[in-house]
Amino acid sequence: MEITLRVWRQPGPDAPGDFETYRAAGISEDMSFLEMLDVVNEQLIAENREPIAFDHDCREGICGSCGFMIDGQAHGPQRGTATCQLHMRQYTDGAEITIEPFRANGFPIVKDLAVNRKAFDRIVESGGYISVATGSAPDANLIPVPKATADRAMDAAACIGCGACVAACPNGAGQLFTAAKLAHLNLLPQGKPERYTRAEAMVDTMEHYFGSCTNMGECSVACPAEISLDFIALLNGEYAKAKLRSRRA
Repeated sequence: MEITLRVWRQPGPDAPGDFETYRAAGISEDMSFLEMLDVVNEQLIAENREPIAFDHDCREGICGSCGFMIDGQAHGPQRGTATCQLHMRQYTDGAEITIEPFRANGFPIVKDLAVNRKAFDRIVESGGYISVATGSAPDANLIPVPKATADRAMDAAACIGCGACVAACPNGAGQLFTAAKLAHLNLLPQGKPERYTRAEAMVDTMEHYFGSCTNMGECSVACPAEISLDFIALLNGEYAKAKLRSRRA
């Protein structure tokens, strides 16, 4: 296959950027999208040109490091798929593909397709944990958890923190990520003691970096883990209760 790429190139956060066009030849349909970019970068390096900067790590759809806009869609055209899981068989020979970084105020560009997603780290640091006594781990069956609750918590925990939800949202909102990180703790018994302080801290931190949710639904569609919008409803309820409790206190 031969592919034509229009790639956003920006040397630094404060530098102007623009699209550049590259031809990727000898591309196998069995390559992942990132492997295709590797081929392009090898060509650029051979020509003593600056390779395209993009984030990646595990390349198995687990770490959440990869991610950019492909033809205007976060992670590309295939639903429930991270960029590293997208394969070139989704495209035909001679296709033209436009690639650009996630666009959001909370994700400032570092270089080319790489963005700074530390805002997500700040949200997790503010409340995405439980406080437990140190020592050996207790037996798993000491705290009974209903299967429906455990399943729902696991659905929320599937979030890989890639940021596609923010990039897809017209408002640049971070509700789906925050809701997932809050729900998988608040639903389980171990997370109940800090349930309300967690909700208040995480939402307040989120609002510092991201826009407001208006239930567009694009976030859930773009999410490679297909996190449900229901978790945003849970987040809103938990936050309202937390604020009410704070007011009473």
